[in-house]
Amino acid sequence: MQPFEFHYAATEDEAVVLLGKYAGARCLAGGTTLVDLMKHHVERPAHVVDINALALDRVVELPDGGVRIGAMVRNSDLAHHPLIRDRYPMLSQALLAGASGQLRNMATTGGNLLQRTRCYYFRDLAAPCNKREPGTGCAALDGYNRIHAVLGTSDQCIATHPSDMAVALTALDATVRVRGARGERAIPIVDFYVLPRDRPDRETTLAAGELITGVDLPKLPFARRSLYIKVRDRASYAFALASAAVALDLDGATIREARIALGGVGTIPWRAHDAEASLRGQRAGSKCFTRAAVSALADAVPRKHNKFKVELARRTLLRALTRAGELA
Repeated sequence: MQPFEFHYAATEDEAVVLLGKYAGARCLAGGTTLVDLMKHHVERPAHVVDINALALDRVVELPDGGVRIGAMVRNSDLAHHPLIRDRYPMLSQALLAGASGQLRNMATTGGNLLQRTRCYYFRDLAAPCNKREPGTGCAALDGYNRIHAVLGTSDQCIATHPSDMAVALTALDATVRVRGARGERAIPIVDFYVLPRDRPDRETTLAAGELITGVDLPKLPFARRSLYIKVRDRASYAFALASAAVALDLDGATIREARIALGGVGTIPWRAHDAEASLRGQRAGSKCFTRAAVSALADAVPRKHNKFKVELARRTLLRALTRAGELA
């Protein structure tokens, strides 16, 4: 780990000033991703700002019936919070499916949103990686790419987004709240993440010096009947090979509305808008669920070792839709 300057922020104002003052400064919350990457010299910030003292550790109900989650809320606390378990069970399930209990006790909402890929080549300084060092190439394209993405890829990067929580938030139409020197912004989560295209090193629309302060969940009554299904190599503490966050709004047997997001297969948390549209107005059942699953993966571009992910993701989504229909 290279030398760096450590700064302590007691308030949001102090954090924003420090992040604006030191270009490339990184926030330290739970440290479950940043410290790991710094140890491996993948992240080499000259300045680290400790934000653990910020009063952003609450989950509160909003006047319109939505819920605001502070950026410093720990993953374990969020997963077990009554408002989340009752109104947005897919989010609770996604959090509990991620990492270990020890990591969930430290990891934060803001940090989870910003966690970086588990691509082997990104973390191997001997390998070329456009995400780590723009312009050097992508070793995964023709390398061992079993865990890599099949949706949202480019000829510059096929790294998979690692977060379970972000997949559920994407399905729930969450909004990310940020604050910087120019004031506050609210960013719909579908606009928060950036496809790799020709700039894989740019992963979000956060501006330099901006701080995530929280996440807003909209009032979504049918999200009470939502769920998250994750398929992985082992039963615990493994990243998704494929996952699905699903909620169905049913009028009898007719689907009025649907929410679908996929994990483990996209370079960003993948919102399946076409699959959702294919379900609206349809009678819930295996026929329309199968069509939706096929639609969700229609644009997949698999590589040599991850072709299995296309069928795995289809089956995972079909299973999730079937179970969501049973919940209603």
